[in-house]
Amino acid sequence: MKITDQDVAYVASLANLELTGDERQGLLRDLNSILEYIDRLNQLDTSNVEPMAQVSDRYAVDSNKPERFAHASREDAVEGLRKSLPQAVALENAPDTDGTFFRVPKVIER
Repeated sequence: MKITDQDVAYVASLANLELTGDERQGLLRDLNSILEYIDRLNQLDTSNVEPMAQVSDRYAVDSNKPERFAHASREDAVEGLRKSLPQAVALENAPDTDGTFFRVPKVIER
């Protein structure tokens, strides 16, 4: 699948980005390069490759090599637990509120 200049312009408009012609051409080149690389990867025979959750074994559990895996896991612990800020206090300095929530201006405007 080849990305076109119109595709880049369309996505840029959805993201509300103003791109120069050079920036649009650079993105077009980069995105097509990524897709070409993915096509090359799809040509590889992976039928004998086991599915894995991580691409590295450094997160595996191996009791024979504790120093290698020392950072991989820890006990769940609530550290530095503190009470949440009360809603009234959080809204005190808000520039606009309805009494319950913060009010913010629309960000999708044309």
